[in-house]
Amino acid sequence: PDLVPLVISDDWVEDARLSLPELPEAKRTRYTGELGLTEYDAEVLTASRDLACYFESCTALYNQPKTVANWLMGELSRALNDDGNRSIAECPVSPQLLADLLLLIDKGTISNKIAKTVFDEMYRTSKPPAVIVEEKGLVQVSDTGEIQGIIDEIMAANAGQVEEYRGGKEKVFGFFVGQVMRASKGKANPAVVNDILLKKLKG
Repeated sequence: PDLVPLVISDDWVEDARLSLPELPEAKRTRYTGELGLTEYDAEVLTASRDLACYFESCTALYNQPKTVANWLMGELSRALNDDGNRSIAECPVSPQLLADLLLLIDKGTISNKIAKTVFDEMYRTSKPPAVIVEEKGLVQVSDTGEIQGIIDEIMAANAGQVEEYRGGKEKVFGFFVGQVMRASKGKANPAVVNDILLKKLKG
């Protein structure tokens, strides 16, 4: 029988192309080109389909690809490895929970350091980060009066180091920052601490 010529429209071809899963190489190119990730980050994130899916789900909720990548390859990978090398598909911290945690950092509710403590608790309990912060009293202290009081006490107790700083030994600044963070149990806002401390040490 005579065969009718098969006519394939451009729209059909485009629909077929879009329905195909994105290949790892194309994904890597998109991650470095559109999202600004390094070649290394893109390579790691596309090595596993599940990891790439987690990354994309999280960046859809929190549009800071590099920050998300850092957390996935840092804290999240560490937690999974420590937990018997669990796969990302078994991770008790969903992309939504991680995005919520990163938003709390952006808002200044918690510091990066405290966020790691919250993450560990999220991994253990799957509780929302805001609930953990509230339950454990981990809200970052940004009140200048409170921080100023802590700094005054530390400077009074370390007069020798104050004189060293004023004599040109600027490395002592790090000592004071560490003391303030220790006294506040890591809750003092680092930016506020640095600002007040700098002014007070300069006298």
